Amino acid sequence: MMSNMLEKTGRTLEQWLSLLAKTDLQKHGQIVKFLKSEHDVGHGYANLIASKALETKQPVDLVAEQYSGAKATLKPMYDEIVAFARSLGDDVEIAPKKASVSLRRKKQFALITAATKTRIDLGLALKGDPAKGRLETYNAMCSHRVRLETSSDFDHEVKAWIEESYGRAG
Repeated sequence: MMSNMLEKTGRTLEQWLSLLAKTDLQKHGQIVKFLKSEHDVGHGYANLIASKALETKQPVDLVAEQYSGAKATLKPMYDEIVAFARSLGDDVEIAPKKASVSLRRKKQFALITAATKTRIDLGLALKGDPAKGRLETYNAMCSHRVRLETSSDFDHEVKAWIEESYGRAG
């Protein structure tokens, strides 16, 4: 699409970015709508141009964004979970995504999500284990979930579940 942009839209990406820099459009949908309605750009190209216009030159700290604002008080508990996971072995990969952080070995064994301003949902890959007590059924990626609201919720029982999940992922 990049190599065909001039032919298909009448402008290069740099020309589109220069044009958009002169507007006050800040949201992806606004930019797409503007390009389609005002410049007759097809949806695929409008989407690509909008994505490129909103890319930042500086790397985004996804974890910092997840634990900012109202969810900032959850960051120490997140740090404690990650520190424990790392203590299990030097093969633990911490993989932040936009809304969660995946803990992986050969495959994902846990998922940390700042679910609300007062709770972290810790997903665990414990397929085949029964849900009981604090260990609830969850989704396809992580069969179980534990809701953590305070640091004391991250106790020996939860750590044992993480360790079991880690063991199965190797």
